[in-house]
Amino acid sequence: MNASWIAKWRGSRVFILGDVMLDKYVYGHVERISPEAPIPVLHHQSEKAMLGGAANVARNITALGGEALLVGALGDDPEGDLIAGTLIVVDRIEGRFVRAAGHPTTTKVRYVSGGQQIMRLDIERTLELRARDIEAICGWLLEAAHSVAAIVLSDYAKGVLNPEVIRRVVEIAQARRIPVVVDPKTRDVARFAGATVLTPNAHEAAIITGVDCADDADAETAAKILQERAKVDAIVLTRGAHGMTVFNPLESEETVAHIPTHASEVFDVSGAGDTVIATLALALACGASVTTAARIGNAAAGIAVGKRGTAVVHAGELSAALGGARAGDPKIVDDEAAGAIVADWKAHGLNVGFTNGCFDLLHPGHVELLKRSRAACDRLVVALNTDASVRRLKGETRPLQNEHARSIVVAAIDCVDLVTQFGEDTPIRLIELLKPDYLIKGADYTLSTVVGADLVRSYGGKVILIPLERDHSTTSIIARANAAATR
Repeated sequence: MNASWIAKWRGSRVFILGDVMLDKYVYGHVERISPEAPIPVLHHQSEKAMLGGAANVARNITALGGEALLVGALGDDPEGDLIAGTLIVVDRIEGRFVRAAGHPTTTKVRYVSGGQQIMRLDIERTLELRARDIEAICGWLLEAAHSVAAIVLSDYAKGVLNPEVIRRVVEIAQARRIPVVVDPKTRDVARFAGATVLTPNAHEAAIITGVDCADDADAETAAKILQERAKVDAIVLTRGAHGMTVFNPLESEETVAHIPTHASEVFDVSGAGDTVIATLALALACGASVTTAARIGNAAAGIAVGKRGTAVVHAGELSAALGGARAGDPKIVDDEAAGAIVADWKAHGLNVGFTNGCFDLLHPGHVELLKRSRAACDRLVVALNTDASVRRLKGETRPLQNEHARSIVVAAIDCVDLVTQFGEDTPIRLIELLKPDYLIKGADYTLSTVVGADLVRSYGGKVILIPLERDHSTTSIIARANAAATR
């Protein structure tokens, strides 16, 4: 398995049909318990709305480099208007929606304090599609079928994926040999007969089959039962910390595969299944086997669970995790990826700090600065001057280490969450792009000399000056080395 698959699927068009939702986050802080009842009082600070449910699969498709055609049902309400208007445009998704008058758009409101959810409010009601709605959905698939490379059925049991819709979509897909990936939320898996891959999690598989999936042997048994009942080509059983089990009787060399998890740190499993199904669909669209697609999806899930909330995984992150470009380190990214990752952090209530410098010869002063910077925020971005930028600032003899080496060294420090570069004399362009909550520099600067200070303060951010370790600087180290060499 390697990162070359990601380049292959760029531009692949995926048709996503399912239950579209709105995920809302209300952020605040809790200082006391209500005198009216034993519940916390949340002092409102901000709110964020983003695509959820089947729409989160579409978000992952576009973040991974594919093209998404999202089809589903929305209420005729402001939440539906927000999804069909602003949100799909922001995420570069093409949308087709039936609108149900008098029916609420499925909305999940999460109340967050200190990075933790304290309550979730669900606004939802199961929908019964009208005959004309079913005709519209199937018509949209027929119109797009010539350009669609894969189909995703994202089922959250809200009513869009009823048996008639599923049967007609699968028939269209089979006639055109388009792979169909299904994320089920029903015990009646037989309704998905003819699909390519079914992707239940261990809990769902246990409920359907009566077999606990605690170990590999039981997971294999459950997967075989599911494949027989559903009459699909293959099963990709997701097992959380235990990774995945793949049962693919059409695979001559590896009928059963147990894939260990890629996750090194788990913050939140929300939306990880959407990431898996998006990755599976893109990989199958480009001719990967089910097992290869599952291995790639497993790597993507490992990234997704390291983020908070219904986060997406970007092509650059997955490429790095699979051993692709940038020395295999997902922390080292370009401007575009940095912007997307920082926006994702901020959307989930994380405070982002930003500092910059040459970081030519990393010394204890640098390390202490970075540690204290990270202590002031939830995520720390370090922007490095490129080699050309360093030469303009320090002279032709600098840097001693090139930008690639400096990036690797800085990214290896635990307190650094992201590393990017800038080629200009100052990082003002990056600061404008990322809009960090905290702009952090050493105390050898003043508020009036920190580049970007006025900008950050203009939108409510803060500038922090960190006291420096005495007698530590790259210039002094070089000077001592030169002096020693001349003795």
